Amino acid sequence: MIRPDLPLSVTHEVRDRCLCLLTQRAARALARRFDEALRPLGLTNGQFSLLTALNRPEPPRIADLAPFLAMDRTTLTAALKPLERRGLLMVMADAKDRRAKRLALTDAGRDLLVEAVPIWRATHDELDAEIAGPEPERLRADLRALA
Repeated sequence: MIRPDLPLSVTHEVRDRCLCLLTQRAARALARRFDEALRPLGLTNGQFSLLTALNRPEPPRIADLAPFLAMDRTTLTAALKPLERRGLLMVMADAKDRRAKRLALTDAGRDLLVEAVPIWRATHDELDAEIAGPEPERLRADLRALA
């Protein structure tokens, strides 16, 4: 039952104005699209992002990687396990601080990324074409500003 102090127009206002709701909906749609594109490689979009974040000269610490991926450490640790079981990454103790853990891609992880990047690029090219004109770069800049 609709209350007079909470009319349906409030629902419509939130639907049409709420940046949080709009970005959540867009993020879910994008995640599904990239999940589908990467499915033949047995990767989700989140796993792809995680593996890509490990592609650097020095293995990062979990504590440094979590904020980069906008994940808490517990969620990141759980996300690592299937990738580690697949042999795509290694978790090792930090040489300077044995309590800290570092993450490194394995050769199998790098090989999988070599296969995944063209799929990721093609999917992004499709998205960029759907967002006409210079808008993809503006959208990226706006999202960076919000993050």
